[in-house]
Amino acid sequence: MLTFDITDKDHCRQAASLLRNLLPDAPLSYLRKLLASGHLSVNGQPARGETLLRAGDRVTIKESARTKGFLATRPSLLDILHEDQWLIALNKPAALAMHRTAEAGEPNLVDLGGILIAQRGEQGKLRPVNRLDRGTSGAVLLARSSQSAGMLGRLVKEEGLGKIYLALANEAFPADEGTIEKPLDDKESETRYKVMYQGGGGALVALWPMTGRMHQIRRHLSFIGHPVWGDSRYGGRAAANCEGHLLHSFRTTLEHPATGEILDIYAPLPVGFLNQIKQIAGDQFGSLLDSLAALAPIQPHPSCSPPPKQVFF
Repeated sequence: MLTFDITDKDHCRQAASLLRNLLPDAPLSYLRKLLASGHLSVNGQPARGETLLRAGDRVTIKESARTKGFLATRPSLLDILHEDQWLIALNKPAALAMHRTAEAGEPNLVDLGGILIAQRGEQGKLRPVNRLDRGTSGAVLLARSSQSAGMLGRLVKEEGLGKIYLALANEAFPADEGTIEKPLDDKESETRYKVMYQGGGGALVALWPMTGRMHQIRRHLSFIGHPVWGDSRYGGRAAANCEGHLLHSFRTTLEHPATGEILDIYAPLPVGFLNQIKQIAGDQFGSLLDSLAALAPIQPHPSCSPPPKQVFF
């Protein structure tokens, strides 16, 4: 058996994502076969692709010459969260641009994603379905063809994506839950939040953007006096040993336009983000990480009624 112990950096990673990153050159059909045959187990029990891993879990994979031949021998170029024939979801690092910028030779997510699939001998151009600010980390969807880009683009426009973000911000929120309704760029804008923990000078906050305005979460948190750490543009304090700002797209939910299945895609937190949580949470760090899996997505839709304990205008 091949054995792997899950640490904090892979907390809330799904089993299929772990398998894809461990066996980066394996065909998707082979990965599906390993899962369907029960060859991947978590704590001794067969796992499905969507099984959510937690720090302290032990993962075992049935050993074979073919599986060993696919094991990664180099650090992964990018963190793959989900992959099928229509789309690929990547865990974007903070401070990495989505596209090419004016600075010649600067790496970007789209080009790196193209290199990643080319390393397997595959062809095709990746097209972003959703985007994150340069300093924001977390789940990004990229279509693998113009046809799938059209399908996914219509889905985002008509239905939206269920998204949960995590942020570290200044502490002393006036309520554990609330809704921020502050127009941005002369348009209605709504962000719901839940404080997961506050103390030690900071607060870990879960956020649900119900609208999609530019820099919405960053601007809304700054408006109520709790800017995102590392976000100097909107008044956030410096975050030591962290790139970008401490805002992370943690969970993305959508109905796959080709298969109809519900995709629930989790993006583990960056190491620097985790270290900042440890500093403010201390002994409560482990239980705080465990609580993240229970956060439920909310589909952005005008008919959604807010659950405010406190509302800011």
